[in-house]
Amino acid sequence: MGLKDWPAAGFPGTAVNPETLLPEVVDEEQCTAALEVTTDAADHVFVLLARGLTSEAAEMAATARLVDPESIRLQVLDAEVLRATRHFDRAERVLKALISSVAGTPVEAWIHQQLGKVYFSNDNFDAAARSFTTALEQRVASGADAAAIYSSTVSLQRALDLAERQ
Repeated sequence: MGLKDWPAAGFPGTAVNPETLLPEVVDEEQCTAALEVTTDAADHVFVLLARGLTSEAAEMAATARLVDPESIRLQVLDAEVLRATRHFDRAERVLKALISSVAGTPVEAWIHQQLGKVYFSNDNFDAAARSFTTALEQRVASGADAAAIYSSTVSLQRALDLAERQ
């Protein structure tokens, strides 16, 4: 799968690596230009994670959460920091708690996708596949954009492939 086939990661200049299912900066110029115009701290945290700068992302997320403690996106990014630092159980708890608060909304599918990434990173490919399936089904049912559906499809296929090898 070439770089042009990588699913969009949700911020300009980033994409989801179809092997690791993690976001990466794939166009530094585009990403930097977008960061210069955004005022959303969550965008900056996301890009730090995509660059592999987990400590910096954790610090920025904590600061941003002081300003906006109820932000679902920042809470999900907190879970991403936990996933990146291999605190899988804690990341799972954060995301599962969020699911109940966003049940029935389009955000629920995104959180199931993030939960799948936590399971995937912890080599629990069967659980990852279940979460990605839920995310995909919810995204299709809600008429989500093609990029989100494609991301869930690629993630599900990767989890199924790895589950089959175990």
